[in-house]
Amino acid sequence: MEDPAVPVFFLSDSTGISAETMGNALLIQFPERRFERRLIPFIATAEEAHKVVAILDAAMDGPVTPLAFTTAATDEVREVLLTSRCPIIDFFEMHMEKVEAVLGARGARVAARLHGVGDIVRYNSRMQAVEYAIEHDDGQSLRALDRAEVILVAPSRCGKTPTTMYLALQHGVFVANYPLLDEDLETTRLPRPLADLGDRCFGLIATPARLSEVRQQRRPDSTYASLEQCTKELRRADALYKANGIPVINSTTRSVEEMSTLILQSMGSRTPSRGSRTPSERSRS
Repeated sequence: MEDPAVPVFFLSDSTGISAETMGNALLIQFPERRFERRLIPFIATAEEAHKVVAILDAAMDGPVTPLAFTTAATDEVREVLLTSRCPIIDFFEMHMEKVEAVLGARGARVAARLHGVGDIVRYNSRMQAVEYAIEHDDGQSLRALDRAEVILVAPSRCGKTPTTMYLALQHGVFVANYPLLDEDLETTRLPRPLADLGDRCFGLIATPARLSEVRQQRRPDSTYASLEQCTKELRRADALYKANGIPVINSTTRSVEEMSTLILQSMGSRTPSRGSRTPSERSRS
């Protein structure tokens, strides 16, 4: 019989994204264990924290000892949470004490809402990037294409859209994506709209088997989803990338986060294009 899943709680006085990210980075090191995850964000008062403690303590009566990760910054909330019988990994306190010691000052210890509006200028910049990404998804619009800092180029279903949206929402990068159609793949020249923008292009590719599998979910038993068609498109796309010196990322084996990181790293090492921003300029926006 399969072992019961370990109840895992991510606790925060903000969105909980940081608690989830850091907690999951540790949990992934235990691939043989199953976890039942629950996010409890926006724990704003001691009263709310007491309710959470009741949930954690109830979980202690189950067949498996639960585990909780917290990034709560507010002292009154964190102190209540730590009264629970449930084992709690307190990311905030374990790191804040060291930072305070180095800086020789006590931190504000308030819910900073790292993933909230916060810096309104940076937030607005990210929202503008998202709007741009939506307008320029899958070649829908060629208007102001020269504003793009990144142009993702690939055959259909290679992961262009999720990577585009992640770069826009998380990093405020202006991204367009362009689908390589059959007519685009008849030659190794860049499609006409991208002819002068090759230095902003990144090619995505996949294995034929994986691409066929993904396309089958969209159009089962179609020519579009056939292994033969996928193999042909990927082979021609790869030739186009090589002919134009376009960096290539294989989406079969990499997550959206990994692909985005590789793109950002490459952006930092490439000569900025006309009208585009460098990573340092983007971080100031």
